[in-house]
Amino acid sequence: MVGRDSGRLRRFVGKGAEAFTGDVSDAVALTKAFRGARAAYLLLPPITSREDQERESDAIAKAVTESGLGYAVYLSSYGAHVPEGTGPVTGLHSSEQKLNAVGGLNVLHLRAAYFMENNLTAISMIQEMGIFGHALLPDLKLPMIATRDVGDYAAQRLLDLDFSGKQTCELLGERDLSMAEATAIIARGIGKPDLRYEQFPYDQVQQVLEQMGMTPKKAAVYIEMFKAINTGVLAAQEPRSRENTTTTSFEKFVQDVFAPAYHTKASAA
Repeated sequence: MVGRDSGRLRRFVGKGAEAFTGDVSDAVALTKAFRGARAAYLLLPPITSREDQERESDAIAKAVTESGLGYAVYLSSYGAHVPEGTGPVTGLHSSEQKLNAVGGLNVLHLRAAYFMENNLTAISMIQEMGIFGHALLPDLKLPMIATRDVGDYAAQRLLDLDFSGKQTCELLGERDLSMAEATAIIARGIGKPDLRYEQFPYDQVQQVLEQMGMTPKKAAVYIEMFKAINTGVLAAQEPRSRENTTTTSFEKFVQDVFAPAYHTKASAA
């Protein structure tokens, strides 16, 4: 288990993991962590900038090469087949290409859907403004997945090691949902039946992201992703099937994750 903060790794050590403290852009530390391992679960941390994404994926690819790692499951995103114009997903495309260039590595790229957990950022807005505002079109259906389903799937493939060469697979969640539909489910789950979804202009969303602490450059990267989703540039490529459909419904996510987080924040206010 590799992380920048040893304190946050303790709970995994308690379950039998060995902790390696290091930065994802440090190829030497990553090589040490990977050496002797048969397989690894790889991912980029939340984006700070596109430049940082490239440095991090360079370090990961170098460490995989120098350590002789045989298998990797890489957390990517739906839409990572597109080489540019998709915000942070562009960095995942680049990282996929770098791992595909590593000879002898068997890698499975998990192109996961839009995380249900992304909707947690709306809690403050719902509590303060009584609406769920976002840049995404209200009626555009997109695949949404619970992160625990991604973790479960990745863990099983790492246990089975039933892949070879360079492979990709999409994980599309339980079903496609529009933001209007997701908002209606949230409304029922938190007991606010009048909650509505409102699409905000891109420049307004950029301002909100900056108020949340993002740099203008970082916020612009996310705006690029939202535009790519709205225009259909960033979209799933596989037909929905039993293999790429996961179990956690949005209703279950709201019940288990969103509503408790909403009420905890409300009680703390």
